[in-house]
Amino acid sequence: MSSDLKSAINTALQTIMDPYLETDLVSAKAIKRLEIKETTVLLKITLGYPAKSYESELKKTINHTLKALAGITAIDITVDYEIASHAVQKSLKLQPNIKNIIAVASGKGGVGKSTTSVNLALALSAEGANVGILDADIYGPSIPTMLGLSGHPTSHDGKTMEPKVAFSIQTSSIGYLIDPDQPMIWRGPMVTNALQQLLKDTNWDDLDYLLIDLPPGTGDIQLTLAQQIPVTAAIIVTTPQDIALLDAQRGLGMFNKVNIPVLGIVENMSIHICSECGHEEAIFGSGGGSAMAEKNAVPLLGALPLDINIRQLADTGTPTVAHDPDGQAATMYREIARKMTAKLSLQNKDHSGKFGNIVIQ
Repeated sequence: MSSDLKSAINTALQTIMDPYLETDLVSAKAIKRLEIKETTVLLKITLGYPAKSYESELKKTINHTLKALAGITAIDITVDYEIASHAVQKSLKLQPNIKNIIAVASGKGGVGKSTTSVNLALALSAEGANVGILDADIYGPSIPTMLGLSGHPTSHDGKTMEPKVAFSIQTSSIGYLIDPDQPMIWRGPMVTNALQQLLKDTNWDDLDYLLIDLPPGTGDIQLTLAQQIPVTAAIIVTTPQDIALLDAQRGLGMFNKVNIPVLGIVENMSIHICSECGHEEAIFGSGGGSAMAEKNAVPLLGALPLDINIRQLADTGTPTVAHDPDGQAATMYREIARKMTAKLSLQNKDHSGKFGNIVIQ
């Protein structure tokens, strides 16, 4: 009886689709434990991406599906997350204490890329991941302001520095090392060296994901990132505006050339909703992000509104996802966070950390 019931349960679980992995739980190898004790089913689900806000919906779906089977009176479900390290460029090795580095890029400035980076980091943290942000915009660092951080980082050894933390997000930025009004009049080599130092000289603490907030364009910093920093994947932020899409296409093309997978596109400022009357208007055009995604065979991860509150909250150091974690905008950011990390979880894993160094004497 138990064997027949277990087979029936497996068959039933094959009908439950994970909307983020776009496959069923059995094919996704998410079922880590299935036991039957009399008429109680004990089930352990392990997801390869953080999804705390999806957990209750998943449990509800499983309960509804399995309780339709004869012989089951109770179902005990546990859900946990096992975030793995994934492959980077072939010539590079993983950065210590960082499982995955995700570049957040745009071809053009002014599309809200830094605001998107910060809110996605907060969303990933809310979903259950350990997250950091590296502010790679050496000429115009904005992450400190957006997270309400200032002052020099702590150094215990005079060589490395501790990340500054806000809302459980670990951060590093050139903005912590210079005066706020100090202009960065540096040539390319100095800028790329600074980026390398910010990454390698920061004592990151066991990160599942480090988001690198890139400056706009495809210049020295982007090239350094592609050639010298172990990047797992990238996402592209754009607006629906034609000129922004053209520049975003160049950014996407750069990642393709250096064999860094693009997880998808985030269309920011997709529609304006009037705060007075609720009227919706596509100020920057419509459909551009989805057309670009279709053209490049990558997902459109989400479309975010042009909302004055998102801008104001970022300027005051308490971004949207931290200020109103259950609000509509925060829900959108969390949905994008789940989509991009679920897609990342399907990439080839990096197992190098499981093997020790072999020394021949």
